[in-house]
Amino acid sequence: MLMKTTILSLPAEEYVNPGTRACSGCGLGIAYRIALKALGRNTILVVPPSCLTVLQGLYPIAATQLPCLNVTFASTAAASTGMLAALRALKKQDIKVVAWAGDGGTSDIGLQALSGAAERGDDFLFICYDNEGYMNTGVQRSGTTPKGAITANTPIKGKFQQKKDVPAIMAAHNLSYVATCSAAFPLDLYDKVRKAVDLPGVKYLHIQIPCPPGWGFEPRQAVKVGKLAVETGLFELYEVEHSVLRLTGASRKIADKRALVPVVDYFNAQGRFKLLDAAQIEEIQGQINRRWSGSFETAEDTDEA
Repeated sequence: MLMKTTILSLPAEEYVNPGTRACSGCGLGIAYRIALKALGRNTILVVPPSCLTVLQGLYPIAATQLPCLNVTFASTAAASTGMLAALRALKKQDIKVVAWAGDGGTSDIGLQALSGAAERGDDFLFICYDNEGYMNTGVQRSGTTPKGAITANTPIKGKFQQKKDVPAIMAAHNLSYVATCSAAFPLDLYDKVRKAVDLPGVKYLHIQIPCPPGWGFEPRQAVKVGKLAVETGLFELYEVEHSVLRLTGASRKIADKRALVPVVDYFNAQGRFKLLDAAQIEEIQGQINRRWSGSFETAEDTDEA
């Protein structure tokens, strides 16, 4: 079992150069920096159009120090499969292939290729950074936009549909590893990336990424908003390893203590939920309470991240 990482044991080497084109307070900057520390230099990234392509910058100047293949929106997982084949032909299978896509390029446009790669058992890590909308193109709704959230194309009453549960979809493929993470809990994220890369087949990580302009909060509040998503029980931190689900980090502690922050605190911290009324918030709170009242085991856990 891997030792839990602390702030003192986190590797000092940086793979993201200072000064990126990301928005102020972008949670992706935190998650990207931490995950690359876990992956190390012997890694090739495969990235579709997304906020990450903005963060990395335009050729010939790039914020990341790792090689990156930019691909079309729908082809991230398929291109990762092709990269694996190329590395096998070159006898360089020690190089890790990591796909990194937004929620649009994962839950919507890229889901077919991802499901196909999972069914084939291709050996790469797929990371979805979920800022819950097409933020790079003007804050349109995606499959993972939460119910009630205001976006550019759900401006009157917010989104009507529930958020698509992509980690559950991927867990249904019987992968060796599926996990949820948050940019607000970087050590939990680091340990999950480090564990995932050494397991066989497709591995899937789903990271919640607070987005100041898209969600409607001040950039300095990004970590606070991300923590509230977990502390309210609206977003759980867990891992599914060989089909066994286990809560991790802050979510493990919440399950043990049965102490949830009221979800209204999370909604009030963002402008995108301003159309939710008291009855809708009460309904969502009830859904959270029912899920946490008996859905999760409270077996002893050693997570401290």
